[in-house]
Amino acid sequence: MALIHSFEKSGNWLFRYRGQLPVVLFLPAIPVIWFTSAYVIDPNMILAITVGAVVISLTGLIVRAIAIGTTLKGTSGRNTKGQVAESLNTSGIYSCLRHPLYLGNYLVWIGIVIFTFNVTFTIIVSLAFWLYYERIMFAEERFLEAKFGKKYMDWSQRVPAFIPSLSNYKPGNVPFSLITLLRREYSGIFATVFGFAFIDNLRCWFKEGTFQFDRIANYILIATLLLMLLLRTLKHSTSLLNEPNRS
Repeated sequence: MALIHSFEKSGNWLFRYRGQLPVVLFLPAIPVIWFTSAYVIDPNMILAITVGAVVISLTGLIVRAIAIGTTLKGTSGRNTKGQVAESLNTSGIYSCLRHPLYLGNYLVWIGIVIFTFNVTFTIIVSLAFWLYYERIMFAEERFLEAKFGKKYMDWSQRVPAFIPSLSNYKPGNVPFSLITLLRREYSGIFATVFGFAFIDNLRCWFKEGTFQFDRIANYILIATLLLMLLLRTLKHSTSLLNEPNRS
């Protein structure tokens, strides 16, 4: 098999399971937290790193929210099981970068990883994510090039893949939809909160030798879980979160 076809095949496989594979990060995080002593770090530094990690993850959620809330049904960028696109996104956030959802994913997960307070782990995960998403982006762009031809090539040559170029911004004609965001993104928000709570509770367990429910992270996690269950019920049992021509 030619290398280009191997890259495309592996990229399509990773694309299909891109929502599940990052969860594997929870496994290596366990020994990383065990061997990383946050309690010898200056308390002010711990607070600064924690706030920075949360801000980075929130930034990722915002990037995802903009992409999801301003995307119509059948366009590139909101596929879940395979490469499907009836039209090409070239305005709004997609005029600044070609893969805003993947940038958002990286920021969300790297914020959680930074919360482990382990620099080496953060660098390794960043490199792994680059290799991981490089294959996915390669496969997706091969599909879009074949489907949209010159239109895609012209857009891709002026818009960067991953690092935003704000000077390229072109207003979109699709208004932001909070309903679409609530319908599509509740699980992602819960996964983000769960990631921070997991690390916080694990670190506490290693230090104290017991689980302490009375922690801010746990209260936020419970509130997010209740919100997720409510939105999931509304999505599957009512039409309140349905919108025409939205994914």
